[in-house]
Amino acid sequence: MKNIANFLFEVGMLKRTPRSGNQFLGSGSESVAEHICRVTYIGYALAKLDGGVDEAKLLKMCFLHDLHEARTGDMNYMNKKYVQVDEDKALQDLCETIPFGEEILQVTGEFNGRETREAMLAYDADQIELILMLKEYKDLGNKYADEWIGFALKRLKTDAGKRLAQEVIETDWTLWWFKDKSDWWVSGEDTGSQTAPK
Repeated sequence: MKNIANFLFEVGMLKRTPRSGNQFLGSGSESVAEHICRVTYIGYALAKLDGGVDEAKLLKMCFLHDLHEARTGDMNYMNKKYVQVDEDKALQDLCETIPFGEEILQVTGEFNGRETREAMLAYDADQIELILMLKEYKDLGNKYADEWIGFALKRLKTDAGKRLAQEVIETDWTLWWFKDKSDWWVSGEDTGSQTAPK
């Protein structure tokens, strides 16, 4: 039980580990845990869109794919040109201490292999999370975000991932809450379709 408690403390490091690409983008910030959270939701959506995959396995890949970063930190594409990080050793050292470590190694190994349908969808979920973040920053005026989106799009593996990413690119990031441009925003009175902000 102590090793499991240690594991859960270690997972907490992901909340305090920054995603390092934002320093090159010049705006925004995100922790690895925040990234993993949305990747998992995207994976859930992709599993529903695909319909023929092991959803539980796909979701495990989504929330475990960056677990090693609690020990290694996040390495962006520029860092990876110069720094070699032993992600396998970091994960192996963690997993040998917990009773379900072998399952984590198996799931993350499948994710990294990118050969199964679940692994390709989980990989796309990882890239679509980046695309969503970049689209938000683009809509807020970051002129470099669009270029980065182009590279992330080229990494996508599945038709479902490509279709979802295209929709993300074509959708204003505020549309989910700001599509109703009625007088509600002036009067704040509930018209039945919208509730007043708190």
